[in-house]
Amino acid sequence: MHHKPAALVTGAGRGIGRGIALELAGAGFDLAGCDIVFDPANAGDGLFEVKAAVEKRGGEFLPLAADIAALEAHAGLLAAVRERYGRLDLLVNNAGVAPAERRDVLETTPESFDRLMRINLRGAFFLTQKAARVMIEQAPAPDLKPAIVFITSTSARVSSTSRAEYCISKAGLSMAARLYADRLAEYGINVYEIRPGIIRTDMTTAVREKYDALIAAGFLPQKRWGFPEDVGKAVAALARGAFPYSTGLILEVSGGMDIARL
Repeated sequence: MHHKPAALVTGAGRGIGRGIALELAGAGFDLAGCDIVFDPANAGDGLFEVKAAVEKRGGEFLPLAADIAALEAHAGLLAAVRERYGRLDLLVNNAGVAPAERRDVLETTPESFDRLMRINLRGAFFLTQKAARVMIEQAPAPDLKPAIVFITSTSARVSSTSRAEYCISKAGLSMAARLYADRLAEYGINVYEIRPGIIRTDMTTAVREKYDALIAAGFLPQKRWGFPEDVGKAVAALARGAFPYSTGLILEVSGGMDIARL
């Protein structure tokens, strides 16, 4: 019996995670998606809206409640995916948060710093450690190599002095991706990093006017917002094995933001 490959997407209830789940469903994956918000009664948005949208695209979707920062939840999360699908072929580390309030780097609080490190960096690092062990131990799939994708941000390299803790967490996550790419290569597990730029999601709602003005003024060569599906398409290409000889690849999905311009 031919099974579809199975992917786990963290933070799948909205925004970029939702866009990734939909594109992976279109690319032939069955999905497990976790989120800290888990409300089966809400079909309008969140995990259960995503479930319906994935099923419309012909994929299965297993909604799971999980706080990635809670390391003790990781084993159960991975067990649930394996119980449903029998294996794990793709992990997408997408869950992440912005600071609760933007503050100048001279005013960054230890509490906010610790919160972002715990969720954005520490959680993803240790979930990947466990998921990698699952991928190493399971029987190889006949037609697809397992892979891990880290969703970081252009903030891994671009300074935003009003959210230092976010930038530092994403820079750390970039190195985590590199370390795992190095270590897991011998097992045939490719690890990639995607750096989204200015993407229209709930996270960017508070700064929409600022970014609208920047984009209108020509800040990006491609003069538009990015959308979750832009990131999703990149994840799907990596997941399908389009870059087999490129482990450690950093793929910027940012409308050309990384082009140095005069």
